[in-house]
Amino acid sequence: MTTAASPIHRAWAASFGEDAAFLKSHTELIVLGDEKGLARVAIAPAWQGRVMTSTAGADAGPSFGWINRELIASGKLLPHINAFGGEDRFWMGPEGGQFSVFFAKGAKFELADWLTPAAYDTLPFKVVRQSRNQAMFASQFTLTNYSGTQFEVAVKREVRLLGTRAAWKKLGVKPAADVSLVAYETDNKITNAGKDAWKKETGLVSIWILGMFTPSPSATIVVPIKAGPESALGVKVTSDYFGSIPPERLVVKEDVIYFSADGKFRSKIGINPKRSKAVLGSYDADNKVLTVVQFNQPAGITDYVNSLWKIQDNPYGGDAANCYNDGPPSPGAKPMGPFYELESSSPAAALAPGKSLSHIHRTVHLSGSEAALDGVARATLGVSLADIKAGLKK
Repeated sequence: MTTAASPIHRAWAASFGEDAAFLKSHTELIVLGDEKGLARVAIAPAWQGRVMTSTAGADAGPSFGWINRELIASGKLLPHINAFGGEDRFWMGPEGGQFSVFFAKGAKFELADWLTPAAYDTLPFKVVRQSRNQAMFASQFTLTNYSGTQFEVAVKREVRLLGTRAAWKKLGVKPAADVSLVAYETDNKITNAGKDAWKKETGLVSIWILGMFTPSPSATIVVPIKAGPESALGVKVTSDYFGSIPPERLVVKEDVIYFSADGKFRSKIGINPKRSKAVLGSYDADNKVLTVVQFNQPAGITDYVNSLWKIQDNPYGGDAANCYNDGPPSPGAKPMGPFYELESSSPAAALAPGKSLSHIHRTVHLSGSEAALDGVARATLGVSLADIKAGLKK
């Protein structure tokens, strides 16, 4: 979905049409479109109904998602993770800790022992139904956590391309004539399909949605946070997932965080539910692309699974939102991408048999003049484009 817009600014690595053709040569692809045929969303059922990429400019328009062409073209499956790419993929947490679903019992919390469950790495989701602007997928599987607890999980996942009017309304911004945009959301529901209740004492799981995007030297992640004392709201950011982050890559202010999205330094940050404003963003200044991610965050709920790679004192003191910048895992090593990620999570799912939990994650890409994009950034992220561009500068 799009409005009349100025020309796309970026010399993109690939157009949407080129990426869609590449993906179709390797896997089934569902392409959603708006009435004008400009806004499009490409979804791969074989990769858990994953949104691989999107555009506001039809086949010739820029392809906004990061796609791992090398891995996909190889036809091979890797042991730890198959980072096929994609702007919105379904995962489940926690990643680390005594209730992790990525580490087997007794494993070390190290990259060599980290394994992404096949249920949301390599196994397909079933296509339940599809239309011009929506597609629904389903799956059912078993997860076992680090402590040995088993979860029988049923998943329903719907991808919806939003109409122009709905997209601007969700952003809370008056439509801008010289901005093109594409907006979609995924509605993800997990159900306890087993006979036993999911309890805090033996571990809980969560819905975890991650979007992978192409890095740029000028790309900066923006995370609005609630201002206030740590005694009431907790730390402003958790930044030690993979060691400390140099100060030129992470700047934490009273009500906003700036984080590099250049794909050159492996690092991750997390925002707890008391600090989170249920919105994330990024701005690629060279290419004049503003990305806004919104997600539902139930008021008053603070139990979120903790994904830190260690045995935890507080396994439900986790994050509502995360951001990741890829880079070499060790000096001289090859990065997974590179890419950067904008992520959101549901609360921990303490579900009785047959009960469900849903989580909505919305992605909007906007391209156009900086004057027009500035108004959107101020309204959605609380900062100007000038603030963002200066955010990491000392």
